[in-house]
Amino acid sequence: MVSLTFARIAALLYGPLCITAVLSAPVQESRDVPLATPAAPHWVIYTDEWVPNENGAPNTTEVQGYNVFILSFLLASGPSDQASSWASLTATERSQIKSSYAAAGIRLIVSAFGATETPTSSGTDPVSAANTMAAWVKKYDVDGIDVDYEDFDAINKGDGSAEKWLIEFTKQLRSHLPSGRYIVTHAPVAPWFRNDNYYGGGAYLKVHTEVGSNIDWYNVQFYNQGTTEYTTCDSLINHSSSTYPGSAVLEIAASGVNMSKIVIGKPAKASGDANNGYIDPSLLAKCLVMAKKQGWDAGVMVWEFPDAAADWIKTVRSRAWPE
Repeated sequence: MVSLTFARIAALLYGPLCITAVLSAPVQESRDVPLATPAAPHWVIYTDEWVPNENGAPNTTEVQGYNVFILSFLLASGPSDQASSWASLTATERSQIKSSYAAAGIRLIVSAFGATETPTSSGTDPVSAANTMAAWVKKYDVDGIDVDYEDFDAINKGDGSAEKWLIEFTKQLRSHLPSGRYIVTHAPVAPWFRNDNYYGGGAYLKVHTEVGSNIDWYNVQFYNQGTTEYTTCDSLINHSSSTYPGSAVLEIAASGVNMSKIVIGKPAKASGDANNGYIDPSLLAKCLVMAKKQGWDAGVMVWEFPDAAADWIKTVRSRAWPE
């Protein structure tokens, strides 16, 4: 049975076309209603830091202006940090939170791996990991999964093993989490899109070529790559430095990645959330205007709540996409 309450929410948020799809689609697992993949721009915020009384997800008023909230992290061994907090809630509690987020136009997904796991180097089987994680997504009723793969040794090895792992993992995820019903994103660092054949396996240009159609967008980490990297509007949007050639937003697009998939990721503050790469929110707002004039519309990702919240994204969106 379709929940009429949830259906009405979907109709208000996404219009009659979406509600037609909702009513005709079969019920799957614990999801009452499938929701269409959101269109750009994507305003994305992660949460990993423990916050008193948060229970995995804050009140929607604290993240007003975002439309995707990501719980970190789901590991190969199971949930940790905020993903664990979410799993510890009762089904009723999760349902209530999900309903409030849906009413606010915010999708809630989980992020996999992060900096603490090196799945390729550690010998994790990609198919088995994808099966387990997809099952977790369904069991705990989140709207999808973000692949925060940070196995730098595997990518730097240059033998294609990292790319092969990511391609197999992504294909298997999508076999369980179909497009249009679940969100699947990736969160690569920006240099993995560089266009000078530096990575023997092709890094994320190879991944995009093989399974880009299975990835809704990329939460690109334009930070932690050096004190002067991606810290001006020009180096972020137009031309990256010679250290990481071809990895600014428009250069990534020129390499074949749709601009609507290149979400700009930045840390919430100058210290604590990242080693470097910070841009003040007011300057980032100007950068978005520059990018939007050239056809970009993907949105912004920030690491992490509560250092960034409603005020942060309001400033970032103020010039190009004011609320």
